[in-house]
This record gives sequence, C-alpha cells and structure tokens, in this order.
Amino acid sequence: MKKTNMILVLAVSAAMAAMTACGGSGQSAAPAATTAAAAAATEAPAAQDAAAPAGDVKAIEAGVCETPAVLTSIGQSADVDIVNTICSKAGIEVTKDSAVSADTLPADCKTLILAVGGSSKGLGAAGIDADQELARATALFEKAKGQGTKIVAMHTGGSARRGTLSDSFIVPAFEAADIVIVVEEGDSDGLMKGIASKNGAAMEYVKQIADCMTTLKTLFGK
Repeated sequence: MKKTNMILVLAVSAAMAAMTACGGSGQSAAPAATTAAAAAATEAPAAQDAAAPAGDVKAIEAGVCETPAVLTSIGQSADVDIVNTICSKAGIEVTKDSAVSADTLPADCKTLILAVGGSSKGLGAAGIDADQELARATALFEKAKGQGTKIVAMHTGGSARRGTLSDSFIVPAFEAADIVIVVEEGDSDGLMKGIASKNGAAMEYVKQIADCMTTLKTLFGK
C-alpha cells in the first residue's frame, strides 16, 4: 500500500513539473489559447464565409453578351470610369449610370456591367452611405435577373480596392453575376474565384486592367 501511494505521489509530482515546464505558471495555457482562437474567429472577415473553396470555374464564351448594355458602379469607386473607357476602346456601346436602380433599369437592357469596388469618398459625393448603396444594388440585381438581363461583374482595382468596404459590395455583386472578370492580383485570397466556382459563373482572370478589353471583346463578339 505504501508502495502504491509512493508511485501516485511521484506521478502527480511529475505531472506538476511538466505543467510548470510547459506553462511557466500555475495558469493553464489552454484557456489563453482558446481565448485567442475565439478572438481570431471573431475578427475574421465575414466575406470569407461567402466564398467556396477556390476550385475550377467555367471559361467565358464568345458572343454571349449583347447590347443595349448599362454600366454601373457598385460601391461608387472611380473604377466605373476606367471600365467605361475600356468599353469605349473595345467598341462596346454602353450607357454609364452609376445610380441606375431597379426602377430605372431599361426593360430592353441585355447586359448589366458592374464595376465593383467601394469608395467612402465616392459614396459621400453621391450623397449616400454603404447601406443605401447595398440596397440599390440588391434591388437592381433582382430586377436584372427577373427580366433576363445578363450580369457581368468586374473587379479591376486590384488589392487597393479590397478591404471591408469593397468586400461588402463584392460578395453580393459576384453572387448575382453570370460572368466575372477580375484583375488577378486583387483576388489573392480567392474570394471572388470561390464565389464564381460556387455559383457556376463563367470567370476570367486578367493580369492587368488593359487586358479586360480583350475579354470584353470576346464576350460581345467583337
């Protein structure tokens, strides 16, 4: 019996020594690790939840888009002006309307092009906030889908046009899109590719903004 007690004492002592060596104090490291993990989970960008694992995506097809086409901003960044210039150089006639709504989208619109990227300055200049812009976008997407308008979402701003504000517009816009065109450097986390893969949208990465012209020409059969 004494031998058994002695073994038990030695075992407890060894366990306490191991805990001291690993933790350095009487406090267990496990609660701290759990707290850190919980904090990390809380701080993780919500946009990541919308993205499926970045798998294969469908290639775009030639001539699937038609005019009349409307170009709008989702997020009110200056990217809409860049896309407008690209469309012009590609010989694609578009009507640029950064404030087009479900009520003003023409019934004969065949293609709705979205220049996606958030800008607090642009929202301020438009006299709206992010929630109002999201409400406009959501209703617009619903209207476009309801009347058979094809939706092309473009993200041309690269990593500079990412972050909480832009991602809040990227997620719903890319979820609504039939076709997506992305400057590859701006999708290093695979958010946009993941959404396209999940929803079955056709997608093309381009190396730089100027390369969007070739992709748009293909889409419109130019």
